[in-house]
Amino acid sequence: MDQGPMFDELTPRSRDLCRRVNDFLSEHYYPREAELFAQVGQGTTRWKPLPLLEELKGRAKAAGLWNLFLAESEYGAGLLNLEYAPLAEIMGRSHFASEVFNCSAPDSGNMEVLVRYGTPEQKTRWLEPLLAGEIRSGFAMTEAAVASSDATNICTDIRRDGDQYVINGTKWWTSGANDTRCKILIVMGKTDAANPNRHLQQSMILVPIDTPGVTVKRWVPVFGYDDAPHGHAEIRFRDVRVPADSILLGEGRGFEIAQGRLGPGRIHHCMRAIGAAERALELMCRRLLSRVAFGKPLAVQSVWHERIAECRAMIDQARLLTYKAAHMMDTVGNKAARKEIALIKVVAPNVACTVIDWAIQAHGGAGVSDDVPLAWMYACARTLRIADGPDEVHRAQVAKLELRKYMAPA
Repeated sequence: MDQGPMFDELTPRSRDLCRRVNDFLSEHYYPREAELFAQVGQGTTRWKPLPLLEELKGRAKAAGLWNLFLAESEYGAGLLNLEYAPLAEIMGRSHFASEVFNCSAPDSGNMEVLVRYGTPEQKTRWLEPLLAGEIRSGFAMTEAAVASSDATNICTDIRRDGDQYVINGTKWWTSGANDTRCKILIVMGKTDAANPNRHLQQSMILVPIDTPGVTVKRWVPVFGYDDAPHGHAEIRFRDVRVPADSILLGEGRGFEIAQGRLGPGRIHHCMRAIGAAERALELMCRRLLSRVAFGKPLAVQSVWHERIAECRAMIDQARLLTYKAAHMMDTVGNKAARKEIALIKVVAPNVACTVIDWAIQAHGGAGVSDDVPLAWMYACARTLRIADGPDEVHRAQVAKLELRKYMAPA
């Protein structure tokens, strides 16, 4: 597996964890990968935990390969973003690999929120069982009725009523909510719709999924995949009441929390996308070397030379750009790194889409089947161009920051 030229410059603990995670996956995960996917059930059983995945999680926890994503925290490995980045890439090579190490979204982002902004009581009730892998969680932000690419549009209503908050609205793409282990949702909505500062109208609040008035209306497929047992749900909140101490950080702090959550999350997403692209390139090369068409291996045809070289260049460029963003987050902070974070959020998923698409083409009919993981990988990579902000929003931010350099002072 090619980790790129910066790999040797990473810290000893990051290199050691990369080796251990790689070895764990090679010994315990990849030999049983097909069996793992085959355990996904049918009907309502699709949302139940996979026995093999739970077995692998126990092995990973026993090996000390657990909660590796938590940067600078007493709860996890205490890695910097740059140290965790190559680990996220390794986990991104297969759909279930991140969960094996309790490093999968949205739990990782939700745990970061609770670590940073949760009260001691919220941490005891929700963070600790999440860290232990005993429960799972969902993040309810996106709404179908508004353009959620502009998060100030989000209109789920959160109103104070004495010592409670009352929540009304509908969310969708709440990842993880179908899972029978999902016990808690972080919900973003408006507590002060009249505030003249649109970025102070929103708040985030903790809502147990079994609270009266919370209804999981349906699961939402992605290119026909339901991502069981994880899933993506449309959820209705109708007169949902939770205690006032369920609010996170305070009213009007939702955007502040979102920025703290999404920065590291985008690093994780992008590195997982690069891991998927790296595996797709590997599968492509092996296929081209083994497949004969018109009397000669596909690997000797010049069109595939062009594509292989282009893939190698794109993947390495994306990796280095993501490392740069991670390094800046560690050294100068998320705000100063916002241009680099926006850049990688555009670059990494687009690179993954291109590489995986060419790998599918190299496999012919097999590429769009379930005999190889490429179709599922493509669905995930293409979705990432929308999730956590669409390409257009991130490009606009980069353009504004670039133009700002050349604007005359007011």
